[in-house]
Amino acid sequence: MESKRLKRLPVGIQTFEKIRENNMLYIDKTEYIWNMIHFCKYIFLNRPRRFGKSLLVSTLQAYFEGRKDLFKGLFIETAEKEWTVYPVLRFDMSLGKHMEKDQLERYLGNRLAEYEGKYGITNPATDNNDRFTALIQAAYEKTGKKVVILIDEYDAPLLDVVHEEKTLPVLRNVMRNFYSPLKASDPYLQFVFLTGITKFSQLSIFSVLNNLMNISMDEEYAAVCGITKEEMMTQAYDYIERLANANKWTNEETVRQLAKQYDGYHFTWPSPDIFNPFSLLNAFARNRINNYWFASGTPTYLIEMLRKFDVVPADISNMQALASDFDAPTENMASITPLLYQSGYVTIKDYDSTSLLYTLDIPNGEIRIGLMDSLLPNYVSMRKEAGNTTIAKMYLALIKEDLDEMFRLLQAYLLTVPYCDNANSEGHYQQLLYVIFSLFGRYVDVEVHTPTGRVDIVMKTAKALYLFELKLNMSAQAAMKQIDLKDYASKFALSGLPVVKVGINFDPERRTIGDWKF
Repeated sequence: MESKRLKRLPVGIQTFEKIRENNMLYIDKTEYIWNMIHFCKYIFLNRPRRFGKSLLVSTLQAYFEGRKDLFKGLFIETAEKEWTVYPVLRFDMSLGKHMEKDQLERYLGNRLAEYEGKYGITNPATDNNDRFTALIQAAYEKTGKKVVILIDEYDAPLLDVVHEEKTLPVLRNVMRNFYSPLKASDPYLQFVFLTGITKFSQLSIFSVLNNLMNISMDEEYAAVCGITKEEMMTQAYDYIERLANANKWTNEETVRQLAKQYDGYHFTWPSPDIFNPFSLLNAFARNRINNYWFASGTPTYLIEMLRKFDVVPADISNMQALASDFDAPTENMASITPLLYQSGYVTIKDYDSTSLLYTLDIPNGEIRIGLMDSLLPNYVSMRKEAGNTTIAKMYLALIKEDLDEMFRLLQAYLLTVPYCDNANSEGHYQQLLYVIFSLFGRYVDVEVHTPTGRVDIVMKTAKALYLFELKLNMSAQAAMKQIDLKDYASKFALSGLPVVKVGINFDPERRTIGDWKF
């Protein structure tokens, strides 16, 4: 029995008012808000989906509406002395996805209509940009106060069509026209805040609002969204203890498990370690560590863009980029790196001040497994469910160190997979194994350099270090001979683990493993 009653966890709740009125757990971010509103008039912040952007917008709304009662006990309660009430126009664009031009125009018009009656507009203009302009002026005139504009997920209507060359420009023009009044309305505006995932430079927001401050990579705001380890340990430690008791772990082991699964995000460098808030709160609520972020939906646009840029799974690890790459216009991306970073699939792991290069990698176990699971259909066609079952059985065989059973399972499964155009490529099978071994939750790397050559795949488990050499239409014996001839194992002699050499031959005609040897 619990010794004390814990606050309810706001799983899936993004409304500040509801969280505070129902006495739910709230990680205090109001010092960041105080700094933001005194820093700049126009601010843009990009963060991955389900990372707390909507809650941040909701908190800003409550602050500018003068809801002092909601901020009791928080930083901003003592910092703010006046609590001025401003007219707030808040627009959530997240429901404007998967729409044609006319649908999107109507959606935006309906959002404007929600405020027009409140501020006495009975005969609105026809075009949404004119309606938006009139609404801002009416709110200012009726209240005598400058207007606050909060736009959440500003890019949502565009992200799912970012790979569609014909549709994207059409919808982008709709959104450009809608946002265009922000520049001309400057005399009537108190504060403008926009959130999103990526940056569409050809919108009027970025091309016209030249005073828009992008704080996404500012060190001061690195933890404005998400939950830092310090915040978790000081404001949510009771939930760590409850999770530990439920799983019969120590508190220290529970923190390590949580960090391995949900930590590792850095939105600048240096940066505190930041946990995915959606997954962390779900783990606390259900007393179980699982892959919650991917379970809430895999964005189609990302998979489509990975295909468009012909990115193979192994390329997603250890990427490098300059600061200017992060600010590259989404429409004109020369690589997938900025979108992967902005979407939360890779994060900053290091920075070299001499070369100005950032090193990027997958942040944690949840993202690695979820991303590889999303990419698995590229290698096993539509039989994803059967593939996942096979992979689970392969993992059990690996734990038992029964490589024969592991490869028999994969061999039999691949025989059932429909024809694939790349099945006669060694690289296809290398990436297939990379995805599968990543789904095991193991450390895995490809093309690992040694003094005498490159090992096709290296996989590390708690019990052994496996070196895989792949051949196509040859023999496993030929693969083993190459491992021995080039003495690949010597590089890993100091790993502290037994080195297991594995030769695999793929049969391109049957599109499966021909034979293996270890």
